Amino acid sequence: MLTVRISPELDNTLDEICKKRRLTKAAVIREYLERARFFLIDHSSIKSFNENDLVLLKRRFFKSLISNFDEKKQIELGTELARFINDLARLQGKLDDVSFKLDLCEEYGLFPKFIDKENYILITKKFGPERFVEAFIWYLITKGDKGDFDKEFITEELEDSSKLMKKYKETIQPVRRDASHFAFEFAKVEDKK
Repeated sequence: MLTVRISPELDNTLDEICKKRRLTKAAVIREYLERARFFLIDHSSIKSFNENDLVLLKRRFFKSLISNFDEKKQIELGTELARFINDLARLQGKLDDVSFKLDLCEEYGLFPKFIDKENYILITKKFGPERFVEAFIWYLITKGDKGDFDKEFITEELEDSSKLMKKYKETIQPVRRDASHFAFEFAKVEDKK
C-alpha cells in the first residue's frame, strides 16, 4: 500500500476529474499511474521512454497538418512515426509484439486499438490520409524487414500505371472491412491458441 500526501488544489482537481469521469479517486489515480508505463513526466515536459520530448496536438489538427503534405512526404512521415513506435517497443523488448505496439499507438493518442473478429487491425480514417496510414502500418508491422513503403505508391503514379497498381495491390493488399477504417492483409494479428 502506498500513501501520498497531496495539496488541497490537487485534491480539488482530482475531485473534478472524478465527477467528470464518474470514477473513484483510486481509479483515476490508478489510470494516471498506468500512464507511467508509456510516458516520462518531467517538471517541464512530457517525454517518451527513449527521452524524446513530446508535444500534444488535437487529433484533427494532426491529421490536417499531415494532409497538407504531398503523398511522398506523407509516406516519409508515416514511416518515421512507425519507427518511433517500434523504437519504444524495442526498448521494452516487445518489437515483435503487435498488440503491445497497438497499445502504444492508443496510449499516444494516434488511434484506438481495434481488431475485428477476423483479426484484421482496423485503423480509423481519422488517423490520417491514406498514404500516411499505409506507410505507418507497413513499417509498424514489417519493422522494415520488407523494406520501406514504396514511395512510388502515390495516387498519381498508381493511376498512370496498371503495372504499378498491380504491384501495390499485391504488396499492400488493401482490404475493405468497413467505410470508416483502413485495413490491410499484411496487418492482421495472429490467433493466440
